[in-house]
Amino acid sequence: MSELMRNPRVMEKAQNEVQSILKGKPSVTEADVANLKYLKMIVKETHRLHPVLPLLIPRECQQTCQIMGYDVPQGSVIFINSWAIMRDPKHWDDAETFKPERFEDGEIDLKGTNYEFTPFGAGRRICPGLALAQASIEFMLATLLYHFDWELPNRAAPEELDMTEEMGITIRRKKDLYLLPTLRVPLTA
Repeated sequence: MSELMRNPRVMEKAQNEVQSILKGKPSVTEADVANLKYLKMIVKETHRLHPVLPLLIPRECQQTCQIMGYDVPQGSVIFINSWAIMRDPKHWDDAETFKPERFEDGEIDLKGTNYEFTPFGAGRRICPGLALAQASIEFMLATLLYHFDWELPNRAAPEELDMTEEMGITIRRKKDLYLLPTLRVPLTA
């Protein structure tokens, strides 16, 4: 939601997509979410810029090898900084900018096959909760965008939103996000 509040054009485009797919239905369903292509791009771009885990699960080097010209002895513990990789301008045009459209061609997935995009890890150690996490995030975001319009408190401008993050084992916003909802489509049971 933070990136959507910072990027009103993206928010509007996402809300328009949700409205056009749901066509006045009382609530969002899993089947609806499957058709929300732009919303899925937003979630991917959010994972790219704001991964929950900045460092992937450490791996032990099974044999001596070389990585990017560095000798890595057997038994070394390797940490992969996915946060830095997913913001690397060698892999991403305009790497620090929130641009969901970069995922438009659909070639980059969440399954760790593209090493420049590994918010859930890769290989045998990929997060076992990936499918559940992705489905939950997409469903919740679609529901929030369908039923409500959102604004920042005190009519703050989007560029005033503090996007500072707090690093640790996980990454989170340093300051909580407070938003004012306005009902758009009434909620039904």
